[in-house]
Parts: sequence; C-alpha cells; structure tokens
Amino acid sequence: MRLVSGKADVRVPRLVGLMAVDAYETARVQGLSLHASDRPDLRAAVVDHVVRQYPRPGARVPPESTVYVWFDFGEGEGGGGIREPRVPCPPPGGLRRELPEPGGPEPGVREPGAPTPRRAVLSPP
Repeated sequence: MRLVSGKADVRVPRLVGLMAVDAYETARVQGLSLHASDRPDLRAAVVDHVVRQYPRPGARVPPESTVYVWFDFGEGEGGGGIREPRVPCPPPGGLRRELPEPGGPEPGVREPGAPTPRRAVLSPP
C-alpha cells in the first residue's frame, strides 16, 4: 500500500562537494532534511565537505524526506588514503626499460660475439 500525500515529490540536489553549511541550506530550500551519522552535530561541521550522499542526486523523494550525507574526516582520518609504499614493488627498469625492436633481439640480450658494453666510472674530484 502506497501512501499518497498532497504534495509533489522533490528532486534530491547534488550535495557532494559542498561544505556542510551549504549542503544544509541547499537541502532546506528543497524541503529536505540532512542526517550525517559521522557528524552528530551537523551545525558544528561548518567547513567539512560532503563526500557521499544517499539518495543519489536527481532521485525523486517525498517532501520532508531525509538525505543522508557523509563528510571527509580530513588528513590522516580518511580522504585519499596512503599510497606508499606500493606492494608489490613496480618492475625494475623504469625509464631504462626499452621495448624490443621489430625483428631484433630482446632488450638487454647481446648477440653472440658482441662486445660487452663499458660502464662509465666517475672518479672523485
């Protein structure tokens, strides 16, 4: 059984990327309320930015519905995460690694009888 109210559904605005105070005001103008489980006192989270929301932007919901939002905790408590050290390590070679020549020997493989390449040795000044 679906309950029908006399008011038309409203579209959920895009709140991701907005500061808490702006997200709160944007939702209020649309007739929606905000709930943030990671910020019990939403009014105190003035400069935090919304990183996720439910329902998604553009969804139609009844007036006075609740939109759930999540905020970035800041450096060291979430956000982009730690990217180093990478495991497993990248393959050796990096910029020195080369692609094989068409029809030629594999890189790093000398043809029989070819001279051994000499390495430059730097002497101390």
